[in-house]
Amino acid sequence: MRFRLTPRETSFYDMFAASADNIVTGSKLLMELLGADTSARAEIAERMRAAEHAGDDATHAIFHQLNSSFITPFDREDIYTLAGSLDDIMDFMEEAVDLVVLYQVEELPKGVEQQIEVLARAAELTAEAMPNLRTMTNLTEYWIEVNRLENQADQIHRKLLAQLFNGKYDAIEVLKLKQIVDVLEEAADAFEHVANTVETIAVKES
Repeated sequence: MRFRLTPRETSFYDMFAASADNIVTGSKLLMELLGADTSARAEIAERMRAAEHAGDDATHAIFHQLNSSFITPFDREDIYTLAGSLDDIMDFMEEAVDLVVLYQVEELPKGVEQQIEVLARAAELTAEAMPNLRTMTNLTEYWIEVNRLENQADQIHRKLLAQLFNGKYDAIEVLKLKQIVDVLEEAADAFEHVANTVETIAVKES
């Protein structure tokens, strides 16, 4: 790590950790959705919406701190990118839950639970990694594993698309379900964007 002669603003680390912890909350709500009756989904969606709003608040707090800080712990552009990518994850997870409710989906296709399990694992890894930005240690395994999980998510997504287009579902149902599984895939991509940004930061700081 480079030796620095000037102090650094440290509250960013706490804000990134809080944002990642909120993503874990979102991933747990996704898991809860899987086992819920259709009658309980609207309430889960409401809690997910609240979590998404909390994520927005966390992102705005980071941007406000960035705009008011003369000294930052690492490059301003990287802080902006990391905060925005964390926010994207919550947006995609909230959108997926909202679509399930709005489209009144009776049963999600087999394989969606695997998508959500990947997201839940990526959320845990991301939450564990954020505090390590403070020392830039124990991060390599994090971004390697998240990239592996994203590759796994790609495979699951392709299998789900094949399942949706096998003739079992009518055309309208295919459109509904495809949008849901596509948004979950975008969440997996967003986790990878976070991991790639962390790798970029670590390389610059080494």
